[in-house]
Amino acid sequence: MSAVTGTPAATGKSPLRGVALYGVALLLFACLDTTTKYLTAHYPVPLVAWTRYAVQFLLMTAILAPRMGRELVSPARPAPVALRSLCLAATSLFVGLALHRLPVAEASAIVFISPLLVVLLAGPLLGERLTPLRAMLAVLGFTGVLLIARPTGNLDALGVVFALLGALSNTGYQLMSRTLSAEKPLTLLFNSALVGTLIFGGLLPFFWGGEGLTLTYVLLFLSLGLTAGVGHFFLTLGFRYAPASLISPVTYLQLLWAGLLGWVVFHHVPDALTLVGMAVIAAAGVATVVTGGRRQPPGVSSPTPRTMGRR
Repeated sequence: MSAVTGTPAATGKSPLRGVALYGVALLLFACLDTTTKYLTAHYPVPLVAWTRYAVQFLLMTAILAPRMGRELVSPARPAPVALRSLCLAATSLFVGLALHRLPVAEASAIVFISPLLVVLLAGPLLGERLTPLRAMLAVLGFTGVLLIARPTGNLDALGVVFALLGALSNTGYQLMSRTLSAEKPLTLLFNSALVGTLIFGGLLPFFWGGEGLTLTYVLLFLSLGLTAGVGHFFLTLGFRYAPASLISPVTYLQLLWAGLLGWVVFHHVPDALTLVGMAVIAAAGVATVVTGGRRQPPGVSSPTPRTMGRR
């Protein structure tokens, strides 16, 4: 799941195209998580994360650097952009560790609590108004997490902890993204790829290992950066063609993609209470988007899940 902020204003001319592009982006992000889960069963998580960022970094450098030059790597606010990138790298690490221990759908659903955490924290940290309704929806979302991670649910406890840490670091990523809305999306994306490559590259001497490489594994490793990069590109295009108010509720379609891919690839079907928990999180998130911004002060936008997305 990945995010771009400061996207161009929607033209409003092709809203259906925007929704379709966004839906494809969410499918690619679910494919990214599914591939990550498969690879972390055979290789260390930091190695998998490094490959994902390194491939994206090389692709962006080859395609965008000749056209954008220093603009690609030089944000207006380097320190906050670096902190945002660190939050994303931490999210990638924790989510990778969670996917190693949990099914794709359950791990994705727990991390999707992030937009609701943003709602709760945007008030004290960003000065945005928290209405009683949106606070209630955030609590409802946490109830969904409890249904998924209940003691009788047979989920790996450490995996649940990693998923919750991933949600927390992703919340930091989203909050930082809101403060950097004036930065160019491609500059933010490139800096995230650069920082992720450097951070996980520094860990490689301690986590190098795994099974011998085959052509299948090589292709899967390469697909990590490709699906992430193309997914972010389609996400950006989606917001160019359609307004955020129309697209943002579609974000929770990623939970459906995650469930379907988990079933197809790993033959995992969530139990009834887990499905209820996932539905509760999705419903609370969509309702948060729909009610967002109606009571916001002038000049303050509502924190929507359009910054959702990690990795």
